[in-house]
Formats: sequence, structure tokens, C-alpha cells
Amino acid sequence: HGLFSVLSTKKDRAPREVQRLWQRPWLRTAGLGASLVLTALLLWSSLGAEDGVAEVLARRGEVVAGRFIEVPCSEDYDSHRRFEGCTPRKCGRGVTDVVITREEAEQIRSIAEKGLSLGGSDGGASILDLHSGALSVGKHFVNLYRYFGDKIQNIFSEEDFQLYREVRQKVQLTIAEAFGISASSLHLTKPTFFSRINSTEARTAHDEYWHAHVDKVTYGSFDYTSLLYLSDYLEDFGGGRFVFMEEGANKTVEPRAGRVSFFTSGSENLHRVEKVHWGTRYAITIAFSCNPDHGIEDPAFP
Repeated sequence: HGLFSVLSTKKDRAPREVQRLWQRPWLRTAGLGASLVLTALLLWSSLGAEDGVAEVLARRGEVVAGRFIEVPCSEDYDSHRRFEGCTPRKCGRGVTDVVITREEAEQIRSIAEKGLSLGGSDGGASILDLHSGALSVGKHFVNLYRYFGDKIQNIFSEEDFQLYREVRQKVQLTIAEAFGISASSLHLTKPTFFSRINSTEARTAHDEYWHAHVDKVTYGSFDYTSLLYLSDYLEDFGGGRFVFMEEGANKTVEPRAGRVSFFTSGSENLHRVEKVHWGTRYAITIAFSCNPDHGIEDPAFP
């Protein structure tokens, strides 16, 4: 509708003789046709410019049993301590819809909803980290365990934390199998967190989730990154697709509740998330390190 408002504003500013011409039926029809074509072209070009997508790696409507694309490893891992049998030598990205059920995804999403109901960012992106206790509140973060104390026991249940652990274990096994490494060599690392994204305008840099980045550069501890989607693209939200950025041939993953997307964390998997245009997108980022010194424990029910 923004494009239509631009076109109508230009028409309103037109000289009177042009406005009189606009009132002639045949010119009005031609003008409307041209406006619609222009609008369609502008919309097409703006969408194309935003995502540059050449290939959909996984569509929301399909059930992907397991899809894996191997890509050459970057040199990012060379500047960190190597752990033989874990540090990526085989790099790539994968998607599966058969590890986490949609029912489990719904239950996990309810944990995120309960936690985020205690706060939420003023901008479009809110974070809940059950490990550190970090929770977006306004333009800042609080530690929900300290901030809310014993009230937390009325928000979450022991079953919530048990399900969280089980889902983490399933994702860990999936990554280990895909990359041919031992699951025991992978250590859950921080930050591992829930995200809730809507179309609200960004208020701080923390809300600007759409910038392209490399996880290994942003978080040195990351070796393998995974995302478990907890809502459905084009049903629960618009925009918000995950984009692996490659010159002239971006690959996109359309979120689907229960879908796990995973990849090696180096610059071979430069990526970003499209801006969410409507609705609410829920996901959980679960990250693993090969370095046991960077390991964190599963969250425990307070």
C-alpha cells in the first residue's frame, strides 16, 4: 500500500491541466493501468532486491526428511584451537523436519511465550535465554531468575525444562550424524536462546536482526549452529525467511514449526534473516562448540 500512496501523492501534486486530463475516462484507464504496472514492477524489484533468492533450500509446505549441502570450509577455524574429530573439516548446511515433531515445537513455543510474557523488547526482536536468564525488557535486558525470583516457579514447570533438554539432545545428535562426528564431542555453548520477532520498528541495535553476519566471527565459541523454528512462514508471519548468502545464488529456508536448520558456523555460511513484515516469528537458536571450555549446562528448573 506504500507504493499506492506514493503514486496518489504525485497525482495530487500534478498541475490542474494534468488533473483535468486525468478525469478523461480513456486516459484515466490508461493511467491506472500504467500505475498498476509501475507498482508491480517496483514491488517485484524491491522484493528481489531484499532477498535476492535464487533457490529455496526448504519450502514451508514440504516435509523434508533430510537435506544436506556440503560447502568448502572457510579459514575461520584456523584462528581457533582445533579439536580433532570435532572442529569442522566437512562443512555445510542441512534441514530436517523429522527430528522434532510439530507437537514438540508447539510445546517448546509455549515455553518461549510464557517467558517472554514477563517482558519483551520495545523494538521488533525479543530474546529469552533460559541458561543465563537474559530477558528483553524494553530497551534493556534483565536476569529473569533474579528479577522475578520465586515467581518463576509459577511461570515454568519442571516438564518445560525436561522437554528443552530432550529437544537439545535430539538436535545435537542430528548435527553429529550429519557431519560424521561424535555427539559427545559437541558442547552446548552460549548464547543459546529463544527469539520472538515481529514487525515493530527497531529501537536499539539489538533489534536489528536482519544484518548479514558470520556466527564464528560474532561468537568465537560457535562451531555448529542450529535453529529450531517454532512458527510457520506465511501462516504466522510474513518475511522472516533465513537466507544463506552466496554470490548470485542465495539459498533460503522457509520456517516451519518443528523444522531444524543447522550449519557449520564459519563464513562459508554467511547468512541473514529477512525483516518480518507482519505477524510473529518464533525460533530457538541452539549452538555447539568443540571446545569444552566454552560449554554450558542445560538450564535447571529453579
